[in-house]
Amino acid sequence: MNIISYNVNGIRAAMKKGLNEWIAAAQPDVLCLQEIKANENQIANEMQILTDLGYNSYWHSAQKKGYSGVAILTKEKPLHVQFGTGIDYIDNEGRVLRVDFADVSIISLYLPSGTNLDRLDFKMQFCHDFLNYIKELRISHPNLVICGDYNICHEAIDIWDPIRNAKVSGFLPMEREWLSEYIIQCDLIDSFRYFVKEPHHYSWWSQRFPSVRLENKGWRIDYNMVSKPLENKLKRAAILPEAKHSDHCPVLVELDV
Repeated sequence: MNIISYNVNGIRAAMKKGLNEWIAAAQPDVLCLQEIKANENQIANEMQILTDLGYNSYWHSAQKKGYSGVAILTKEKPLHVQFGTGIDYIDNEGRVLRVDFADVSIISLYLPSGTNLDRLDFKMQFCHDFLNYIKELRISHPNLVICGDYNICHEAIDIWDPIRNAKVSGFLPMEREWLSEYIIQCDLIDSFRYFVKEPHHYSWWSQRFPSVRLENKGWRIDYNMVSKPLENKLKRAAILPEAKHSDHCPVLVELDV
């Protein structure tokens, strides 16, 4: 099973940049999308294109128009689809969607950014509640793959300039400490780092400075976190920077399930 996670920074904009052709070429079994920025009634054409490509698609949009939202595309129809977490303030922003198969459950996650003090407080509350949600969920669903934009770089190796960004949201000590606790308490594996130990692998580049991506001055904030019970099923993981439909790029994990 090839699983790809991709923050598309607007599904309609990404489609105009050839996202559908890229999906047709990449052929993921499951594609988790974040920041779709659309409701289903706004993307009838895009949904039909994806159906024609052989995908079942599930969408969890934010109440606020043109904001946030996640989706999952699957070749195989899942046994169950869970929209949201049951935590209202999280679900109102369309940030968590889960599909269950016989051997694995896959989540598309869009964790908030902390661009100002209010949103940083919101982000940390989200992190706390999401960790507890996953701890509870893994009791009934032990085989989890939690894909998405976490908006946090975990270690210095995951960011271009760790010294100058030490006081920037996304690389704050409390955010990084949370991510460590999340991995430990929820018994997860950072699938990319499981296979790749070298630096200079990133999944997001600032759009404010076009040269940043060309010079590969990025952040690794997109992850496919895999439950420890699936460790012996891990086959490979990769970041796919050649895909340029967004300020992010896709991240892939392959499981033998």
